[in-house]
Amino acid sequence: MKPDTQPGTQPGTQRDETRAGFLYGVAAYAIWGLFPLYWPLLEPSGASEILAHRMVWSLVTVVVVLAVTRRWAWIPPLLRQPKRLGMIALGAATISVNWGIYIWAVNSGHVVETSLGYFINPLVVIALGVVVLRERLRKAQWAAVGIGAAAVVVLAAGYGKLPWIALGISASFGTYSLIKKKVGLGGLESMAAETAVQFLPALAYLLFLGGGGGSTFASEGAGHAALLVASGAITALPLVSFGAAAVKLPLSVLGMLQYLAPIFQFALGLAVFHESMPTERWAGFALVWLALAVLTWDALRTARAGRAELDAARDKATAAERPVSGERSPVSETRS
Repeated sequence: MKPDTQPGTQPGTQRDETRAGFLYGVAAYAIWGLFPLYWPLLEPSGASEILAHRMVWSLVTVVVVLAVTRRWAWIPPLLRQPKRLGMIALGAATISVNWGIYIWAVNSGHVVETSLGYFINPLVVIALGVVVLRERLRKAQWAAVGIGAAAVVVLAAGYGKLPWIALGISASFGTYSLIKKKVGLGGLESMAAETAVQFLPALAYLLFLGGGGGSTFASEGAGHAALLVASGAITALPLVSFGAAAVKLPLSVLGMLQYLAPIFQFALGLAVFHESMPTERWAGFALVWLALAVLTWDALRTARAGRAELDAARDKATAAERPVSGERSPVSETRS
């Protein structure tokens, strides 16, 4: 019988690691899913001011974390790679667009549509993989993309226009994911590099607002200022939790957990913000969920087949190492 754990790993320890990874993953995606409850607390700040504060205080937060963990060694090699720095700057610009759309949409009463953006994000990532990386899709993946495209058509009919908020969120985050794959930095390091790019423009904008009397940081009381400062911590916290989950969980489990965030957002849009869901939108969302079900089934099936092939190869290699029946092993010859 094959062992359930890696060589040298105690079964109990492995179970504890997996359980901890699962909790970290749930925490990360739950926090991301509950973000719509936070941004309205920052009113009367506008979306652009909230975005700028999020950039500034995110860098402050991540620098504190790096100082505590003493993780500075990655910086000097990065500074000697101009091409990689350019990709980081592009990633910072892309995630800025994503954050800006998301904050504005939540505070403008479009929480359900933001959830749609993150629901269709896996489909957009697959489409980008085909267009940009020339990846080949399996039949089930093509089917999922086709169903997703049909969902966008149905939703466009339901909204009376293209769901541009959802498309903007998914396109910007999908592009950001592609850029992060090319950069190859860890989550915390990537956030530090990107917010370092964002910091000066964001700070300049906040100083401009303050100089013109348009800033709410000091005019709305200490509590409001504290909430703006905390936007950095709530940006960093789920990212740190996600990083801890990523090293403890299989990718298949992590992929399933990613749907928690848009599920939470969708539920908040309906139950807390009381956004309308006419029949056409329910139909569009149903198609999106069907596409994701097909995609998830295909991913699990492929992962299972990959594990079976790996086990078969391992068994074949083990059999090849065993002495042929009737032959004497070197040890037995030595002892005779």
